[in-house]
Amino acid sequence: MTNSDKDNKVSYNGLNFVPFITHERIQQRISEIAAEIADRFHDKCPLFLCVLTGAFPFAADLFRQTGIDSEISFIRLKSYNGTQTSGNVKELIGLTEDIKDRHVIIVEDIVDTGHTISHLLDDLRNRQPASLSVATLLFKPESEQCGVKPDYVGFNIPPAFIIGFGLDLDGKARNLRDIYVIEKQGQE
Repeated sequence: MTNSDKDNKVSYNGLNFVPFITHERIQQRISEIAAEIADRFHDKCPLFLCVLTGAFPFAADLFRQTGIDSEISFIRLKSYNGTQTSGNVKELIGLTEDIKDRHVIIVEDIVDTGHTISHLLDDLRNRQPASLSVATLLFKPESEQCGVKPDYVGFNIPPAFIIGFGLDLDGKARNLRDIYVIEKQGQE
């Protein structure tokens, strides 16, 4: 990674990224979503299901900020190679908890094409939870073409590649506090 103090750009794998959403805005939005979830599930002890690895920062903050009796578990799916989706969803770490008759909140970093979350929802519905909700930090409205509309959305974003706050480029940039968007050619 290289970082220019002058313009706050970051570079990974020869690609340049510019600031998009600040850490402060992210935290404010997480607090708002946490309040909505706490209001809805305060007496239900929901299971937060964090989709690794990208959703980990969002899930940790959201889980803490709800302040309700709840549990958290993790699943790992993969559908990206570099900046492009592969179109195939691979389950790398599976769910071990029994979710029958439980309230499950899937926590995602981004709903991009909608294929990954659609695949996961289909699988989880077969396990007969009491309810299934999706909380995503970032949402590309184009993914609604797959019939996916999350219950809780941090930010609607345009169809551009982003990194930071858990989102990566080949495993790098997850630890950036802010979210960055790929710089377009000629963008200043």
